[in-house]
Amino acid sequence: MSGKPVDIKDELRDTFAGLREAVTPKNGGRVLVAGPCSAESREQVMSAAVGVKEAGADVFRAGIWKPRTRPGCFEGCGAAGLEWLKEARCLTGMPVATEVATPLHVEQALESGVDVMWIGARTTVNPFAVQEIAEALKGCGDVAVMVKNPANPDLELWIGAMQRLYNAGVRRISAVHRGFSEYGRSYYRNPPQWHIPIELHRLMPRLQMLCDPSHIGGKRELVGPVARQACALGFNGLIIESHCCPEKALSDAAQQLTPSELKELMISLVGKPVSDTSADLMMLRSRIDMLDDELLEILVKRMAVSDEIGELKHASNMPVLQPERYEALMESRVDKGTAMGLDREFISGMLAAIHAESVRRQLAMRNR
Repeated sequence: MSGKPVDIKDELRDTFAGLREAVTPKNGGRVLVAGPCSAESREQVMSAAVGVKEAGADVFRAGIWKPRTRPGCFEGCGAAGLEWLKEARCLTGMPVATEVATPLHVEQALESGVDVMWIGARTTVNPFAVQEIAEALKGCGDVAVMVKNPANPDLELWIGAMQRLYNAGVRRISAVHRGFSEYGRSYYRNPPQWHIPIELHRLMPRLQMLCDPSHIGGKRELVGPVARQACALGFNGLIIESHCCPEKALSDAAQQLTPSELKELMISLVGKPVSDTSADLMMLRSRIDMLDDELLEILVKRMAVSDEIGELKHASNMPVLQPERYEALMESRVDKGTAMGLDREFISGMLAAIHAESVRRQLAMRNR
C-alpha cells in the first residue's frame, strides 16, 4: 500500500445502502442480522432463513467457513453452502451474509453474489490477513463489509482494519462489537468492555455500529440482557445467532436462540415513544459538566502535590516507585471506593491510571 491513507472518519456511508434487496429496518429503526452460527445443510438453512425473517430479521447470516480453535471440530460446510445462501435469498428476499477470512473466500462469495461479508475477530487481529481481504475486494462497491473487533481490546487495530478496507475502495463498512477475549473466568464469554465501542463512536460518529450479543454472552440467557444494553447505548443494530434446533447445532449451540425466542426478544426491544425530558436532561448534563470541572481541578491539585513529592524523592535520592506503599494505598482506597458504591474494577483502573501518571511526571523531572 502506498500513498497517504484516506481519512475514513467523515465519509462512511450506511453499510446496507444499495444492496440488491433494500433494507428497511423493522425493529425500532435497528438493523437485525440473524441466522445460524453455521450453515449445516440445505434444509437447516432454508428453515432458519424463513424463521428469522418471520422474527423480523433484515439480513440472513450463516457461517460457511468456520475458524476453530482446534482441528477436528465442525469447520463449516465450505463453498457448497454458498448455493444454499443464494436459495435462501430467493426464498425470503433478504440479503445474505457470511464470514470471509481469506482472499479465496472473498472470491467465492463474490461469485455467489453474497451481499454482506464480515471479518471475524480472529482475522481482524491480523493486519496481513485484513490487507489481503481488502485487496481481494477492490472494485466491489456493492458489497457491504462488517468488521468485528479484534479478539484483544485494541481500538487502533479495529480502526486500522476498517482503514485498510476503505483504502481499497470499500465504502459500505460497519463495525461489529462482539466483546473481547478474557483468558480466565468471566460472567461473559467475551466481556463487552463497552468503553471501547463508545470511544470508537466518539471518534467516528457516522460509522454504523452493530452489537453481537451472542458472542458477548456465550449463553442463550445472556443474549437478551446484552442486546438491551446495546440498544440503550444507541447501537444501530444487532447480529444474533438463531438456529431452529439449537441443542443440535454443530457450533455455538449454547448461545443460539430459536426463531421464536428471537421474535420475542425483538418485540421486547422495540421501545415506546420517548417523552419530552429535554429540560430535565439539560439540567442533569449541566450538573455533570460542573462535577467534571471539579474532578479536573482536583486532579491538577493532586498532580501538583505529586510533583512536590517527586522533588523531595529526587533530593533525597529515593526511588520514584515504592511498591509496598503503592500496594497498601491501592488496597485501602479500592476497598473504600467499593464501600461507597463504586465498581471495584472501575476504581482500581482509575487509581492505577492516576498513579501511573504521577510516576511518569516524577521520572520526567529526573530527566530534565
